[in-house]
Amino acid sequence: MSQEQNAVGGADADSQGMLWYVLKVQSNRERSIRDSLVRRLRQEGLDEFFGEIVIPTEKVVETKGGKKRVVEHKLYPGYLMVHMVLNDDTWYLVRTTGGVGDFTGAAGKPIPMREDEIQRMLGVEQSRKEEPAKVKVDFETGDMVKIKDGPFDTFQGTIHAIDEANGKITVLIEIFGRSTPVDLEYWQVERS
Repeated sequence: MSQEQNAVGGADADSQGMLWYVLKVQSNRERSIRDSLVRRLRQEGLDEFFGEIVIPTEKVVETKGGKKRVVEHKLYPGYLMVHMVLNDDTWYLVRTTGGVGDFTGAAGKPIPMREDEIQRMLGVEQSRKEEPAKVKVDFETGDMVKIKDGPFDTFQGTIHAIDEANGKITVLIEIFGRSTPVDLEYWQVERS
């Protein structure tokens, strides 16, 4: 997993009492809203009260028209994560930024994320940052497929295993009356 982020504040951000908050924002505008928020807090001179502003994403390999490409997918569409000090000025700046709905919380009061939530949503992403992109496989174990390429062209079988990291699948096909596993690229099969 990766994450789009902007570091805005200084190195001593945690010592200033910064906490992580989640913002509800207009979906499909997360990047422009984040950029607008960063621009506004710098103009107002409030950047010392802000740390990272994050759009959690993961890289996925998709194939369209026979060509592979790496695409970033948002893990939480319509949400931004902001590391900040909450006071009247920062609250007002965030709330009056175009596209921002509100902080998540109860009864209109922003509630910071718990430590376990931060570790799950950000800590895990940090540790997986170097992980290669996953391949988007539109099949599930047990699906019936027809092989459309390779030495087993036109054979039909059942998907036995899926390796998303490498984009490979194992299909059980019947050869000489026996069920035989065959390793294939995911694009070599189609639903039957």
